[in-house]
Amino acid sequence: MPGDTAQRARSDGGDLTDRDRDPEHVQFGERVRSLAAEARSAREQFDPPATANADERALKCARDGVGPVVSLYVEARTGGRMVEFTSEEFRLLQRALNDWLTMYARCYGVEFDADFTIREAAEMLLRTHNVLDTAQLLTCVPERY
Repeated sequence: MPGDTAQRARSDGGDLTDRDRDPEHVQFGERVRSLAAEARSAREQFDPPATANADERALKCARDGVGPVVSLYVEARTGGRMVEFTSEEFRLLQRALNDWLTMYARCYGVEFDADFTIREAAEMLLRTHNVLDTAQLLTCVPERY
């Protein structure tokens, strides 16, 4: 997944615009913006659960939050595709991932400001094949014994 951390640019050095992009790529961008808005709203409204409900809420953050965000990225980078995200879309995708991972950790009472790349999360998911394990391994929450 080369070049994922770099801004995708036109040959003249400017950032991509929707006019410069394939319609399929534009649709990916729309999905990114939707996922980012959902994650930001969920984070702003998030109240940590009672200890008894921590596992259930953490699973929901992983399955319904981290999963779709990472899946979108994997979909954009597999099957012969190499979707070019704008720098803003890429930033939003990573922010959405980190919003969900922050909420995941808070389910267990851990104040954590996640700062992972979408590529790290995708590689972890491809290794584990389990989004809950991915969230746990990235955040180290809860601790494994």
